[in-house]
Amino acid sequence: MKKSIIGAIVGGLLIFFWQFVSWTTLDLHRPAQEYHPKQDSILSYLSATLEKDGGYLLPTVPKGTSFEEANKMGEQMVGKPWASVQYHSSYTITANEMYMNMVRGLVTSIFMVWLLIWIIAKWNKIGFVNVLLACLFTGLIVFINEPYGSYIWYKIFDVRAHLLDALAGWGLCGIWLGWWMGRKGYVNN
Repeated sequence: MKKSIIGAIVGGLLIFFWQFVSWTTLDLHRPAQEYHPKQDSILSYLSATLEKDGGYLLPTVPKGTSFEEANKMGEQMVGKPWASVQYHSSYTITANEMYMNMVRGLVTSIFMVWLLIWIIAKWNKIGFVNVLLACLFTGLIVFINEPYGSYIWYKIFDVRAHLLDALAGWGLCGIWLGWWMGRKGYVNN
């Protein structure tokens, strides 16, 4: 168990560190967070128009609309503008909340790696290449499930950054775990 915990902590730190660098220093996700010079006017309009916090797909049909009506609206929208809006009526992230969000992000990274270690430890043959590939495949599964799944429908603008995050973060983790778990005599204890 001690070896698994050490492996998970270091692997989680590597994934977390990559995410931090990706979102801050390298600014790879900028295409999904671009500045707009009329942001104050846009936010003022949204505040006056939207009644509650939520995710809005514009345009869309009201809940309960028949499939035929929704399909007809979809056909009419071809070639016209559309938007996906995540609206929050109040910015509430303080410095303390930012730190807690970072702690939660780190803890979830460590937990993900620990789950993968648990699976890998059940294998008959644990070696550097097998562990590295397992980590890279895990990163691809994570990417395909959510960022790419969203991209298929909503064309998120930082999909390439998410792919790089999956490969780089899980690749770094895989190099570490490949060495850590690939050593002769690794036992999950």
